[in-house]
Amino acid sequence: MSHKWRTLSLIALAELLAMSLWFSAAAVAPALMREWQLSAAQSAWLTNSVQIGFVVGGLLSASTNLADRWQARLVFATGAFTGAVCNAAIPLFASYDAALVLRFLTGASLAAVYPVGMKIMATWTKEDRGLGLGLLVGALTVGSALPHLVRGIGPIEAWAPLMYTVSLVAAVGGGVALLFGRLGPYHLPARKLEWARMADAFRDPSLRLANFGYLGHMWEVYAMWTWIPVYLAVVYRSAGSAGFAAERMAAFAGFGAIAVGGVGCLIAGRLADRWGRTTITITSLIVSGTCAAAIGLAFHRPVLATGIALVWGFAVVADSAQFSSAVSELADRAFVGTQLTAQTTAGFLITMVSIRLVPALAEVAGWRWVFLALTAGPLAGIWAMATLRRSPGAARLAGGRG
Repeated sequence: MSHKWRTLSLIALAELLAMSLWFSAAAVAPALMREWQLSAAQSAWLTNSVQIGFVVGGLLSASTNLADRWQARLVFATGAFTGAVCNAAIPLFASYDAALVLRFLTGASLAAVYPVGMKIMATWTKEDRGLGLGLLVGALTVGSALPHLVRGIGPIEAWAPLMYTVSLVAAVGGGVALLFGRLGPYHLPARKLEWARMADAFRDPSLRLANFGYLGHMWEVYAMWTWIPVYLAVVYRSAGSAGFAAERMAAFAGFGAIAVGGVGCLIAGRLADRWGRTTITITSLIVSGTCAAAIGLAFHRPVLATGIALVWGFAVVADSAQFSSAVSELADRAFVGTQLTAQTTAGFLITMVSIRLVPALAEVAGWRWVFLALTAGPLAGIWAMATLRRSPGAARLAGGRG
């Protein structure tokens, strides 16, 4: 393995370990709902508080050029260590209100992990940037799934051990980044965030279409990741599985349904550099949207529902890195950082709506058809990327491949 790919692999490993913090509370949501007597809507805010924290932290980091003022690997490590401490403090306070604050701080800390990891990765890649960013998003995906695996292996009714375990894992990720997260040969100092230019994300026609595609993707992906283990637990119980047995099976299945997206990111990253970003994003959105619509048909068939969830998880995040790559290719080179910040901010804000919408629909109509609401995202994304493919801006994507 070359020095370049050894470094990229280690950064991906650090990202995987650190990003396990994201869904640590979602993984133990059933236990927290029992112990703290929470509703599904309250449980949703344990994830939404992370989303808010990530947006706030990302804007602060971008506006202060944090990753250029400090060494990028030090910023990454500090974010991972801080997030690990905040996450580990939740069992110590053991209250819902404290958990919301600590989850917000965890999300703000992760804003020093994911975007900085992308920055480090970008300094090592050029013609193969789609593959490099696909590797990084794949690592994020597997890391996001990791708490469900830990819960499936451990005592299913206890939640504190999982929080401590995931915090330790994230701290190890910070250590890996600190030791090996050096910048590559394509590093250029980032320009200061230009707040006035953030409006270009939806003012420039090509950027607007790429960002609409991204918003459609984000409407679906985080809501799916948050609620698919809960949905599968309901499916297993409807087929006769006992409560804790259903939760354990759902934890393993939920891990698989999210983690398989890491493979999807790698494959899509490789193919997008060859076939074009719009081709890959449209294909991924068609498959994921179809799964969102079809999984309700398998509500009383656990094996089939799990199979659809695995296909869905493979496709739902496969296109993620390609939207960032598209913006980096379409934006004015002097304002790429600003445009990526605008894209990420808008995307994570919209996830808060869909994450909250799913349990609200479940309370009204039951869990069977709740994921139909997520199909609006892929439909909008397909339209946007198909339109972009026919526009003059497509010539700037993936070396002219669209």
